Amino acid sequence: MKKHNTVFEALHWASSFLTKHGRDENAARILLQYLYETNYSGLMMRMHEEMPQQKLEQYQQMVEQHANGRPVQYITGIEEFYGRIFHVDESVLIPRPETEELIVGAIDRMKQLFGENEELNIADIGTGSGIIAITMKLEWPNAKVTATDISEAALNTAKRNAENLQAAIDFRLGDLTEPIANEKWDVILSNPPYIAYQEAEEMSDVVLDHEPHLALFAKDNGLEFYKRLAQSLPNLLNKRALVGVEIGYRQGEAVANLLKSSFPQAKVEIVKDINKKNRFVFCIIDV
Repeated sequence: MKKHNTVFEALHWASSFLTKHGRDENAARILLQYLYETNYSGLMMRMHEEMPQQKLEQYQQMVEQHANGRPVQYITGIEEFYGRIFHVDESVLIPRPETEELIVGAIDRMKQLFGENEELNIADIGTGSGIIAITMKLEWPNAKVTATDISEAALNTAKRNAENLQAAIDFRLGDLTEPIANEKWDVILSNPPYIAYQEAEEMSDVVLDHEPHLALFAKDNGLEFYKRLAQSLPNLLNKRALVGVEIGYRQGEAVANLLKSSFPQAKVEIVKDINKKNRFVFCIIDV
């Protein structure tokens, strides 16, 4: 880059640079918006301003980091989810828009099963950055929400997000449902690790080299955690309850069958995401 650049020139350089390195050129704009603490419209209004040298150097470093594979969200430290800003770092997965659909589907079914905004005990298993637990608490304020994770670093990130977003969550360190084993629950949600180890070769280096493998991969063709969940759930749920899990798009029938085995009388649904891929399984228990 030249020593003096306008915002437009810097953006043009960054877009070309990322394209040459096989990255999405839109990241150039996202990083620049973050640097200027503005939105798309605000950035457009600055296009002919000259960038201060310090800001220019900072931008160049960020662009080079992304060109080398580091996700934009880890560079900026933030990602939007369900209309709210969450802190993310290498201790947690980057939130995906599909998980917003898990929450929408859960809330719709909760209203049908329990009525509007009842006082419910909700657990989020493997909370990561806390997006499910925190969003459920903010969208269903009367709920008592508990979140578990086996990673202390992930829980620290989730606690930071809960504090920033003023969501009262009971965070518990431990493996899957072990931290909630002595209580009864109305709703249990989870987006567990579900990628089979043999699928790693199909994955983007951006994900593989930077996001935590503890939160990505599972044994038994990616079904390990669903099997363990299905075994533990009957002792955890009230007679009227909802289970909702996010799944890999090839896992619908397998996960549905696991829940049917644990709850033979329940209504089990495989639900597609916005891209028409199997992405969620919901189990409605109403004995």
